[in-house]
Amino acid sequence: MLERPCGIAAGLFFRSNPTPSHRPKSRFFRRPWLAALAFLALSSSPEARAATPFEDVFTAIVKIRAHIPADSRTADALGTEREGTGVVIDSSGIVLTIGHLIVEAMSVEVTINGRFPVIASVLAYDHDTGFGLVKTIEPLKVKAIEFGDSIKVAERQPVLIVPFGGIAGAGKAMVVSHREYAGYWEYLLSDAIFTTPPLREFPGAALIGSDGKLLGIGSLFLSNTLVGHSPVPGNMFVPIDHLKPILAALIETGRAERPASPWLGINTDDSRGPIAITRVSEGGPAAQAGLESGDIVVAVGGKRPQTLIEFYKMIRAIGPAGAAIPLTIRRGREVREIVVGSLDRNQFLRQQRSY
Repeated sequence: MLERPCGIAAGLFFRSNPTPSHRPKSRFFRRPWLAALAFLALSSSPEARAATPFEDVFTAIVKIRAHIPADSRTADALGTEREGTGVVIDSSGIVLTIGHLIVEAMSVEVTINGRFPVIASVLAYDHDTGFGLVKTIEPLKVKAIEFGDSIKVAERQPVLIVPFGGIAGAGKAMVVSHREYAGYWEYLLSDAIFTTPPLREFPGAALIGSDGKLLGIGSLFLSNTLVGHSPVPGNMFVPIDHLKPILAALIETGRAERPASPWLGINTDDSRGPIAITRVSEGGPAAQAGLESGDIVVAVGGKRPQTLIEFYKMIRAIGPAGAAIPLTIRRGREVREIVVGSLDRNQFLRQQRSY
């Protein structure tokens, strides 16, 4: 499965695709801002429309531009100039985005549509959820977006995806699944939201329900959003419900209060059957323990994982960051026992301490 932390299929709800060559011939749907307004107007109740003015939703969507030092741990994979979307969640200047846009950032700029950029600092980064927070140096005079209940998101539910640019860039989509997700970079989410058709400007994009409330934050493009089906490309969103219990701590201290998950410093792949280590972070725990790219994971603590989801669950069941993780790996024809002393990933990153 192709997955990219940076943005086709026929729409299963309304056919509104992200590229000009796939747009419907209808003059109405050639104008995405009309489609966006129609979506909200037709799919929400009069009470919801009165409680959540549509213009407030779009003015709360901002542009994020982050500058990352060349010697950062994530520069090779994610680049040193990153750009995407943020969502104003507090008019004092707190903006929610996807963490890979701002992790290890040296400086951040926030732009409200039609205004000059405002300097911001990194407020928090949470590896377990993938969320990032920045705070502008001056209050943002826009109404903060309201949180919805992402736990209620159901398959075939129509949603609106809004990147920076407001109504003009918004795209209608449909939820195709709401399930566990494991990312190759040691990322595990219990109930990610998957939508189609895909939007290319997905990093940090807002997932909006028919009531105009925020349901999730855009994280990935995937070549297939379903398991065991023909490819259905789309986007993955981190549900907003994952932010609610940790938001206060993130704002106050930059960290969630729960124990950090154990991090080994590996990329993995299970697309060909066995779990293969495809990359080992230089200087990370796995590299120090002797793991190499190409190693095959046979067992974790004597138990054989069949999928990445099982693999990460087995690791986390051993203990929080700092736990010793016993792995059985196969290298060529040789089987080896290797114990990796895990870390909190934040200890490995070269964060520019603005919080």
